[in-house]
Amino acid sequence: MSAADDPAQFLIVMGVSGSGKTTLAEGIADAMGWLYAEGDDFHSQANVSKMAAGVPLTDEDRWPWLRSIGTWIDEHENDGRSAVITCSALKRSYRDLLREGRDNVRFVYLDVPQKVLEERLAKRTGHYMPPSLLPSQLEALEPLEPDEAGVVVHAHQTPEASLAQALELLGLTPKN
Repeated sequence: MSAADDPAQFLIVMGVSGSGKTTLAEGIADAMGWLYAEGDDFHSQANVSKMAAGVPLTDEDRWPWLRSIGTWIDEHENDGRSAVITCSALKRSYRDLLREGRDNVRFVYLDVPQKVLEERLAKRTGHYMPPSLLPSQLEALEPLEPDEAGVVVHAHQTPEASLAQALELLGLTPKN
């Protein structure tokens, strides 16, 4: 079987705000020659407005967002194109929805100490998610469980080291 015949793979880079999801996802996509999507782009304007105002999203706010990410995965699976997408995927139930009927989805959970997250968010500019929402995200976070398809990357290191660790744990050989 040639690489072109391999089934499409989908990696969801997950974690709280400031964990480095975008940086790692872009790095994996670039290294593998895969599509990349920013999960934040799938939020409704109402969700973005809530978060920008410092109001945590509820499960009811998140379900349509998660379903739209799932639809995007399905569309690209039908095209046979592998992809990396960011999504906080804080709760097991959210990950279960994203995995439902999709055996080719794996998660990359970015585990970062709270102090590092706080430092990163204090320096971040141009993002609608305020640092004040970090505590609610940490409270909601249910880390990846051993029976879930995925890996844990300790992303308090450099972006390059996190990328190398993720690729190794995932068993992926960069194309570039």
